[in-house]
This record gives sequence, structure tokens and C-alpha cells, in this order.
Amino acid sequence: MAVVFSATNEVIDPILANVVRSNQNKVAGWLQGESGSWGFLAGQAVINVRESAGRDLESSERRLIWSRMWWWLEQIKAGIHTAA
Repeated sequence: MAVVFSATNEVIDPILANVVRSNQNKVAGWLQGESGSWGFLAGQAVINVRESAGRDLESSERRLIWSRMWWWLEQIKAGIHTAA
């Protein structure tokens, strides 16, 4: 029986934490307002979740991933959460 992928915070948070850890230079760029940093991080988030899901993501799933990635970055910016 195939495992069904569900894009929930509990499922995607570890993936997004890894995106943050693996791209700390882009996170720093985002914190400094560097052009293109958000797009890169959002793209990496979708790519990594898609690979974990083993399928293309629906538009609602991509929006959830972007929203959650933004949340992670805001937590880092506020000094609340560290993914490293």
C-alpha cells in the first residue's frame, strides 16, 4: 500500500528546516533584503517538498509551503526559532 503524502505543517516543517540549514547564505540575504533571496528559498522549499512527496504539488500545496516558509523566516528574523 502506498503512503499518501499530506502537506501539513508537521510533515513539511522538517523539510523547510533543512532548506533553511542548507541555504543559510540566502536566509542571511533575505534578512538583509537581498533581491532574489525569497524567490530562491521559496523555490527550494517547493522542490524539496515535491521530492519528498514523490509527485507534483497542487497549487494549494505550493501556497501552503510558501506561507510556511515565510513563517519560518519571520521566526528566524524575530530570533524565536533557529533551524541550525
